[in-house]
Order: sequence, then C-alpha cells, then structure tokens
Amino acid sequence: MKVSMKLSPKRIEKTCPEVEIFESVLSLDNKNILEIGCGDAAITRLIAKTGEARTIIATEMDTVQHETNLQIKDLSNVDFILSGCEKIPAEDNAFDIVLMFKSFHHVPSNLMKQALSEVRRVLKPNGFAYISEPIFAGVFNEILRLFHDEEKVRQAAFDTIKQGVDAHDFLLIKEIFFNTPVNFEHFEDYAKKVIGVTHTDHQLSDELYARVKLKFEQVYTNNGGNFLIPVRVDLLQKN
Repeated sequence: MKVSMKLSPKRIEKTCPEVEIFESVLSLDNKNILEIGCGDAAITRLIAKTGEARTIIATEMDTVQHETNLQIKDLSNVDFILSGCEKIPAEDNAFDIVLMFKSFHHVPSNLMKQALSEVRRVLKPNGFAYISEPIFAGVFNEILRLFHDEEKVRQAAFDTIKQGVDAHDFLLIKEIFFNTPVNFEHFEDYAKKVIGVTHTDHQLSDELYARVKLKFEQVYTNNGGNFLIPVRVDLLQKN
C-alpha cells in the first residue's frame, strides 16, 4: 500500500525556527546522532548544547566549510567528519537518529537512492531519520531561482524519499510543513550568505548580479529583509 505524501501543501499555518520542530518530534537525549550536511554547524551547536548525553557525528562535504568547522573547540560531544551522504563512514546500525537539514537535495540526483540506502544502513533498527527540505515556493525562492533554480533537484529528493517509503524501507511517521524565518540586514549580507556559499560555485555575470540585487532590494523595501522559507519535514522510521 502506497502512502500519500505531499510535495507541498496549499497553505502553511505554522511559523517557527526549525529547532522547535525537531525537538518536539524527536527524543535526542542519550542518543547517538548523525547529522549529514551540517554546513556552518549552527544547528549542530543547538543540538549539542541542549539536553543531556547527546553524541553527534556531523558530516560536511564542502572542504572549505569542513576546515572551518574543525576549528570549533567548544563542542566536545561533536565529531566533524568530511563526508558525503552516498558513502557514510560508519558501521551498520550505528545511530539512533539521522538528521538532514535542507541538505538531501544537494546530493547528486543519480546518487540520491544510494544515499537514502546509506541512511537506512547506518540507522539502528527502528531508528529515526529526520529529513527537512525547502519547498519550491515563496519570495526567498523567487530571488534564489534567478541564479540557482533548484526545482528539479528538490522534486528528485522528494521522489526518492517517497520511493523509500513505498518500498517499505522506511515507515512515514509524520509529514510536517512550516515556515522558518530568516533575516538579511542588507543585500551585501544576502550576497555573502547565499550567493557566496562555498558548497556551490555561483558564477553570476555582472548583469545577472544586478538583476538579483534589484529583485532583493524591491522585496527588501516591503519586508525589511525578513523572509519566510517554507519547509517540509519527513520523519521516517527504519523498517
């Protein structure tokens, strides 16, 4: 029996930081946790500094960001590892929980199925995978797509997760939709944090850069740099 899953809903009512979502649906204390694609380790820090006896392996495949993460010295319960998702350097049944925060769509489409199989492999029996993905909608996305259109890869990520559920590799525990707020002080802040990310080499012509800046500043006039990013969470349990 195939489970009904939604790529996106018609309306999203809830707005909150993502920490409120994963802390409400997961019991992270006294757990062995794998975070795949930890980025700048902002969420890693929230998890590591909250609760009790949380042991975290945080992977990142961007070598520049990984080297920066290795300089973090105040997270003794976190090990930072350079790794992608398609070949996780861990034994079978190693983790209680696997977390992916807006990172699954960055896996090459032809490796997504293999990556999800790896997530299942390293999870303990009945362990949980929490996978959040940005929804292809909203004002923030309209600016991003001018230079980085992710519609196809986000669709591929959703399709791969759904296939894993349909194949009974995972049980879909819950599907959650919410808006997460993000703020940029000005366009230069946006350019540094979004255009200038090191995991993707965004090559913008002067003309395209000017178009992105104009679009951002038009929106900024109305929202003061405050955006709501719509997000879907698939909470899965290993079968």
